[in-house]
Amino acid sequence: MTDLSPPPSPDTITVEASDSTGTIQRRARGFLALFFVAIGLYTLKGFLPALLWGCVFAISIWPLYRRAELRFGRSDWLPLVFTLAVALIFLVPVSLVGVKVADEARSALEWIDDVRNNGIPMPEWVPHLPFLSAQATNWWQNHMTSPQRLSHLLHSVDVGHGMQMTKQVGSQLARRGTLFAFSLLTLFFLLKDGDSVIRKCLLGSQRLFGEQGESLAKQMISSVHGTLAGLVLVGLGEGAIMGIVYMATGAPQPLLFAMVTAVAAMIPFLAWPTVGLVALLLLAKSSMIGAIVVMAIGSVVIFIADHFIRPALIGGSTKMPFLWVLLGILGGAETWGLLGLFLGPAIMAALHLLWTIWTEVNPRKGIYAPDTGS
Repeated sequence: MTDLSPPPSPDTITVEASDSTGTIQRRARGFLALFFVAIGLYTLKGFLPALLWGCVFAISIWPLYRRAELRFGRSDWLPLVFTLAVALIFLVPVSLVGVKVADEARSALEWIDDVRNNGIPMPEWVPHLPFLSAQATNWWQNHMTSPQRLSHLLHSVDVGHGMQMTKQVGSQLARRGTLFAFSLLTLFFLLKDGDSVIRKCLLGSQRLFGEQGESLAKQMISSVHGTLAGLVLVGLGEGAIMGIVYMATGAPQPLLFAMVTAVAAMIPFLAWPTVGLVALLLLAKSSMIGAIVVMAIGSVVIFIADHFIRPALIGGSTKMPFLWVLLGILGGAETWGLLGLFLGPAIMAALHLLWTIWTEVNPRKGIYAPDTGS
C-alpha cells in the first residue's frame, strides 16, 4: 500500500532543531564562561589577596561611607579621602613600629658589644628566689657573667645566614607593599562605583541562586562587619588597656609592646605570649610586682574579651554559635593567613545559613526539610 500520510511539517523539524541547538548553545556558553573564569583567576592568582583585601576594606567601611555620601554628596574626592584614611590607619602604626624597631636594633647592637666586654650582670631577684636560688646564682655567675663564654656564643652566630634573612625580609616587604597598594586601588574603585557593583552583584545572585543567594551575601557581609568589631576593634581596645598598664608598671618600650599586643589580640588567645613577654622583661628589670600586675590585669582583660565580648559581637551579628566563629577565625588564619580572619568567619557564616535553611521545618510537610516550593 502506498503511504498516504502527509510528510512532516517543516515548522516541526525547525522547532526540534532549534531546541536542540539552543540546549547545546547554553551548555557551550556555560562551559565557555567557566573556562574564562578559571583562566582569569589563574591569571590574577598573584593579586587575588590584594583584591580580596580591597573587598574586605570596602565592606567594612561601606556603612560609614554611605552616611558621608548622603551628607556631603557624591564626588570623586570622597572615595579618595576614605582610601587615604584607610592607608594612614595602616601606614602610621607601621611607620612608628619601624622607627622603634630600628632604634631597638641599634640599642641591641650596643648591648651585644657591652655583653662581649662585660657579660650580663645578674639581676637582684635571682639570689632571692624562693627555691633553687643557689643553683641559679651559680649557673648565672658561671655562664652569663663571663665575657669569654658569651663572646664565643655570639661569635657562633652565622652572619651570612642573617644577611640572607635580611634580604628575604626586604623582598617580602616590597611584595607586601605592592599588594597593599593594589588593595587601596581596589578599595577606591569599589567605593567610587559601589552602587553599580552592588546592583550587578544582586542581579547576578538572583539569576544564579534565587532569593537564597541574597541571603547568603547578607550573611557573609554581616560576618565581615562582626569580625571587624569583634577582632580588630576589640584587639585595639586590649592593646590600649595593656599599653596603659605597661606604662604604669614601667615596662620597656610600652608604646611598641602596646601595638604588638593590639595586633596579637586580634587573634583569640594570641595576646597571652605578648603579655607574658612583657612580664618576663619586667622580671629581668627586678620588678616582680610590675610583672605580677601585668599578668593579672592581662589575664582578666584577655579572658573577658575572648569569652564574652568577641562572641557577642561576632556571633550576635550572624546568629552563629561561638564554636563556629572560633573555628572560622582559627581555621581561616591557618589557611589564608591574616586575610583568613575575615574570610574564615564569612565562609562559616554561609555554611551555617545553608545548614539552617536545609534543616528548617517545612510547615507543609511537617519534617525537617528545605522548602523547595513544591
